[in-house]
Amino acid sequence: MKFAEVRDFVLKKLKKELKPSLYYHNYQHTIDVCESVDRLAELEGIEGKELVLLQTAALFHDTGFLWRYENNEELACEFAQNKLGEYDYSKQDKDHICRMIMATEIPQKPDDIMAMILCDADLDYIGRGDFFITALRLHREWSENSNRRITFKDWYLKQQSFIKQHEFFTKAAKKLRNKTKAHNLTQVKELLNLLDTTAQEKIDNFTRSPK
Repeated sequence: MKFAEVRDFVLKKLKKELKPSLYYHNYQHTIDVCESVDRLAELEGIEGKELVLLQTAALFHDTGFLWRYENNEELACEFAQNKLGEYDYSKQDKDHICRMIMATEIPQKPDDIMAMILCDADLDYIGRGDFFITALRLHREWSENSNRRITFKDWYLKQQSFIKQHEFFTKAAKKLRNKTKAHNLTQVKELLNLLDTTAQEKIDNFTRSPK
């Protein structure tokens, strides 16, 4: 498997061809996921050929955004299947990579430790200090690329619900990210309370204003 050549090809294609309106699912997100995969894989003891397959899945997991915003995982798999043979990946290798990619579709459904690592890496931001700026990027991306228009408040209600039900799959991710994830959830709740208080104050001021 010629992983170095694959990495160079995919990253160049993403950097050149992804739409500028992909403020979250962009070239940098793929880099972030690849770095997170490497970190979690080391902690979980994944190495050798398995590591290369996992790294390849991380590279390809969002390539479907090159062609479609919704349900893009299938396109990423199709692209991987069509391209990886050129870099000496076997059919079995490609099938395993595609299973990992499909596992990242929400709700995530990984079926082995490698897919668990990729899923955790893909949502790593939930347990990081840059959660709020990253969530804002995703909100703007949704607004410009999908049919799902959502207010700022409803967006953070959605984020609150998502964080509450989310669980990292790997022991490594739980150890690295659960504490900050809990802090981020607390901050989201505080933000929503402030928004409610501000809205109520505006209503009260309006009702008390002279007629």
